[in-house]
Amino acid sequence: MFSTAFLDIPPLAAASGTVRLPGSKSISNRVLLLAALASGTTTIHDLLDSDDTRVMLDALRALGCGIDAAGNTLRITGLGGQLKPGGPLLPLFLGNAGTAMRPLTAALSLLGGEFELSGVPRMHERPIGDLVDALTQLGCHIDYLGNPGYPPLRIRPADHGVLALDAPIRVRGDVSSQFLTALLLALPLAARSAAPTPGTGVSSLPSEKAGLTAGRDIVIEVVGELISKPYIEITLNLLARFGISVRRDGWERFTIPAGSSYSTPGDIHVEADASSASYFIALGAVATGIADQNGIRIEGVGADSIQGDIRFIDAAQQMGARVDSGPNWLEVRRGTWPLKAIDLDANHIPDAAMTLAVMALYADGPSTLRNIASWRVKETDRIDAMANELRKLGATVESGPDFIRVHPLAPADWRPASIRTYDDHRVAMCFSLAAFNPARVPVRILEPHCVAKTFPDYFETLFSVAEAVEVPVICIDGPTASGKGTLAAEVARLLGYHYLDSGSLYRVTGLAMRRAGLSADPQHEAQIATLAASLPLHFTEGKVLLAGEDVSDDIRTEAAGMDASRVSTLPAVRAALLALQQRFRQLPGLVADGRDMGTVIFPDAALKVFLTASAAQRAERRHKQLISKGISTTLDSLRSDLEARDARDSSRSVAPLKPAQDARHLDNSQLSIEQSIDQVLNWWQEVQPFKPA
Repeated sequence: MFSTAFLDIPPLAAASGTVRLPGSKSISNRVLLLAALASGTTTIHDLLDSDDTRVMLDALRALGCGIDAAGNTLRITGLGGQLKPGGPLLPLFLGNAGTAMRPLTAALSLLGGEFELSGVPRMHERPIGDLVDALTQLGCHIDYLGNPGYPPLRIRPADHGVLALDAPIRVRGDVSSQFLTALLLALPLAARSAAPTPGTGVSSLPSEKAGLTAGRDIVIEVVGELISKPYIEITLNLLARFGISVRRDGWERFTIPAGSSYSTPGDIHVEADASSASYFIALGAVATGIADQNGIRIEGVGADSIQGDIRFIDAAQQMGARVDSGPNWLEVRRGTWPLKAIDLDANHIPDAAMTLAVMALYADGPSTLRNIASWRVKETDRIDAMANELRKLGATVESGPDFIRVHPLAPADWRPASIRTYDDHRVAMCFSLAAFNPARVPVRILEPHCVAKTFPDYFETLFSVAEAVEVPVICIDGPTASGKGTLAAEVARLLGYHYLDSGSLYRVTGLAMRRAGLSADPQHEAQIATLAASLPLHFTEGKVLLAGEDVSDDIRTEAAGMDASRVSTLPAVRAALLALQQRFRQLPGLVADGRDMGTVIFPDAALKVFLTASAAQRAERRHKQLISKGISTTLDSLRSDLEARDARDSSRSVAPLKPAQDARHLDNSQLSIEQSIDQVLNWWQEVQPFKPA
């Protein structure tokens, strides 16, 4: 996951390949809560690992559920519909997870116990009043701790013996389907109520000790048009898996039969997230293929998914995408181009429909998405957010209380833009698709880490199948002990770019040669070159990893230095390492440090920096470094050695050390590392086309 302040996506030219999606957030959090409420142990496979599921799991642990993770499975030992009596007030922080806040509000109101539910500031702006009204008419005790109608909430135990179950429980359906889902998930707790514990008025003991009543049917009536109906289908499907067979009369009346109780299905598999699939369905519809490959294969979800957002396929096909599907897979290719404009009632795919708003930029006319009022009460006001950010790209956008109309962009009208994400994962993922624009302008995604809510590795997955027009490179060259490695590694970290420490390559090659039982002579040259060409190298956190093994210390010995000198004289090895270095140029970008990065390896780099410092300053830095490692040396000897090495490097016949003609010179003799980093980042901003957000 990218944790940088922003992520620059260079212009993307094509895409093809296979992606495996994470588990559905909607299914994951429903399954977690149902497993917690049920008796017995449920083994959950392919659960989504994201911010939303983590806050739900934290809450369930606090409630006393047994949770055991092993690899890609999770075992939950449920509460059996009861909490242990007499517990203290339990505060639960639920972030910005509506799929945790709404269902837990309902479930905890009926479980017994006292709770405070809170979240991030945006969660405290997301309405919950209609759900609270439905629960209080039932007899639950919920208080607002802030603005009425919104979290945070205080929940106190309800007396199951006096719950108002004779009349239908009424809840609005036109604000959020999560209110109805919350009631459907929680009310089986009241369908077979235990008699109150004497003297408390509260049923909190296990059923075998409390004495069960016969129970009664519980009826829920939906007031107004129910939005996002497919999400209710998911809820009903999963309830059935846990032993609750809800009777439905249209979309207005739902009945939980008397005596209903949760029972574990034993094992349950979580489908891949159909909402997340929308970005890659759109990718297949928008992008041309790479070489002889055409289209995007999506694994983990098929057209027969129980998730409503799978119907995004229909909308994508209306716009011209070609879609094939099978059990648990989809294949999407570009068909009609430009895409066909669409006018769609998107109430059935509220989350996935956001992707259509970006696809509309590539259409042959204005596209309209209607009946999307629920966008305004999501992680942000998504109608306003999408309109604002689409306009930054150059689009003409109209919007109203429950619609958005997006006009396509001609190639000349696209503008590079810094996309504000509003801490909304779907805004970030949608706008990554704008990088396929025909104007070949980049897109900057601010706060890309917000995708952790549902798809932490989204950008890595996108980059694994996308091909850039040109991957940006920053080169930082300079003499020995100038600090280029430290500077380059930190710049790479701050930009979310890959990092290449070219100075270690010959040392690692020498180590690989030694481990393979070879010697640096002509008869082994081809074998060593083959080793060098495929070194599984990775540079991270100041470490050099070879096939995952930290070899940082192994390559800094005197023997390793001698091996490096020997292999560097072999022409085939030099050629192999040249190709290896160039393969480090991968999305979203690369920062490379060395002595000839800007002159030989990446002469077309977007930014070249030649870093230097006086020999005296470099000797002092190296002296401190060696002394800290317990190595005895003197400043004079180090300075003499560095001056001699500078002379050799600048006069060698192959790739002599010298600044590229277009390099920017940075003398850091009197600068801190932070000041040097700031200067390089400022230079990088100067060569980017983005305006301040």
